[in-house]
Amino acid sequence: MYLCAMIFVTGGTGLVGSHILLKLSQRGKEFKALKRASSSLEVCKSIFSYYKSDDFFAKINWVSGDINDIPSLESGMQDCDMLLHCAGLVSFAPSDVELLKKINIEGTANIVNIALSNDIKKLGYVSSIATLGRNSTTDIVDEECHFKATKLDSNYALSKYYAEQEVWRAVAEGLDAVIVNPSVILGPGDWTKGSSQIFEKIHDGLKYYSSGSTGYVDVDDVAEALLQLFFSDVKNERFIVNGENLKYRDCFDRIAENLKTPKAIIKITPFLKEIAWRLEAVRSFLSGKKPLLTKETANSGMTTSKFSSAKIEKVIGFKFTDINTTIKKYSDWFIADLM
Repeated sequence: MYLCAMIFVTGGTGLVGSHILLKLSQRGKEFKALKRASSSLEVCKSIFSYYKSDDFFAKINWVSGDINDIPSLESGMQDCDMLLHCAGLVSFAPSDVELLKKINIEGTANIVNIALSNDIKKLGYVSSIATLGRNSTTDIVDEECHFKATKLDSNYALSKYYAEQEVWRAVAEGLDAVIVNPSVILGPGDWTKGSSQIFEKIHDGLKYYSSGSTGYVDVDDVAEALLQLFFSDVKNERFIVNGENLKYRDCFDRIAENLKTPKAIIKITPFLKEIAWRLEAVRSFLSGKKPLLTKETANSGMTTSKFSSAKIEKVIGFKFTDINTTIKKYSDWFIADLM
């Protein structure tokens, strides 16, 4: 069991990071949370408020800095002996290629380098199923399916893969670490960004669905799984955290039922897919807004992928939230936020 005096947390204003801060507060752990000057606290505040933990939120020890600002990391990590790295960029927009490299790869390299120099005992890192070898198997994907880059991999997947390699490099240099690889995270963050926007799009009348499938997981499970591993004796391992494998249509239908909105009825064919992402690229160019659909996400939506959580279930006996419970909870939360 790892004991600590102070934990340094990155990404605390995001979806997973906010739940990590909440759970650390509820456990009575001492921590410092890195926050950029421009970051909004609204997602984090709303999550604490939902769980009636406003008093905990008021006591968060925020420190100003950025994962690409080395002096701020050196200052912030002083007096800390453990580290949770939840910060990262999720984007499939072609214009964000360099930003993905800067935040996900360089930022992670900065974090582990300073962790090594500060004698941090253990690192907990939030990676992604995107770093697993979905293209190296036709069977269910587990932790032994190693990444093999192809032209079908997104820039996001590549950035998370190389970020994870920075963690493994630090492990080789003596840093203890655990990595979680979440599937598509369902949760109550900014409903206009990331995977949380699934609820907004379906509420607004999403008409299309694709033939593919992927894994889905409750954000609360992602945070809880990481912390259970983090405070255990498990080290230098990675774990898929996936609640259930579902076809996109099944997931969309369940959300639509809970939101009481019409279900998607138009199936995307390979031909329609090629038209759709190109039209979206034109719309994005004319509006100046990032595209909702890209070539990468269009291709992903046609892929059938299944992920196994058997390892984490066996190693620490982790139990996942039923996906229907997750969908109902966050559908109700979304509706409440509209009022």
